[in-house]
Amino acid sequence: MWRKKVDNSLFRYRGTAIPKWVASQWDLEKYFPDISGTLHKPDANSISSICFNNRSYDAYVTCQSKGRSGKQHRLWQSEELTGELKSVFVMSHMRDIESGLRGDVGDIEREIPFWEFIDIEFDPDFRRFIYTPHYRQEPMFPQLFRNLSGSPALKVIEDEIDDKNSFRIHKQDWKLRKDLETEIGAFNAIYTLLDRNNKLIYVGEARDLRKRLISRYPSIPNWTHYRYDVLPSGSSDELRVAIERMLIRSYASLLKNKSDIDTKDISGYSLANDKIDR
Repeated sequence: MWRKKVDNSLFRYRGTAIPKWVASQWDLEKYFPDISGTLHKPDANSISSICFNNRSYDAYVTCQSKGRSGKQHRLWQSEELTGELKSVFVMSHMRDIESGLRGDVGDIEREIPFWEFIDIEFDPDFRRFIYTPHYRQEPMFPQLFRNLSGSPALKVIEDEIDDKNSFRIHKQDWKLRKDLETEIGAFNAIYTLLDRNNKLIYVGEARDLRKRLISRYPSIPNWTHYRYDVLPSGSSDELRVAIERMLIRSYASLLKNKSDIDTKDISGYSLANDKIDR
């Protein structure tokens, strides 16, 4: 087992260098054979997986010869797992964001002194790795940090730090209606409302999600859950509305609706929207 300090390698680079003593102990050269001292992600021999919180994620093991110092192995994890680690190790994630905003890590661990750890094990029978949180630093304001860690506002900041300038839509999971009170950074959004009791679904768009959802919805007044996707800040109102109308029409082809659109009626839910394009 390798007890690793949680640092920015796990968050920014979605992977970590494996110490030589660990690679030797796990006999990685046997289970991830290389060609002439090099193993890249696309190579079939590099494919692996990581088990974390009873879920499996894609992973890769690579290696590169470092002259006399021997080979350096690295473990790469999926973007999905990286997001999960950010939500578990919230304090380390926030400290990493602070260092990114400064533009230099410097002595930030001395200024904000705490350490979180994750245990990493290798299962040779399945050529997979197992991540287990060993120690977590509890946030000082847990509810605020929990909401902030998965918010679009923070994801936009991370994109700026990592120079990700491509068209990126930030997706969110389902939330309870009561969570709207602490919603952060939900602007330029396409959203879905769900009424679990009356089996209704509603699709909409909003410049400011929180402000929009506080309003009454005659079509789905008793909605219980919501989720949304945030478009890039430079997206026009016309684009947001066009995506909304496209999604409404797509839902209508799958759910019972008010416009007699031909539907497959794949569930017991009905589409609550009144205006549906033909």
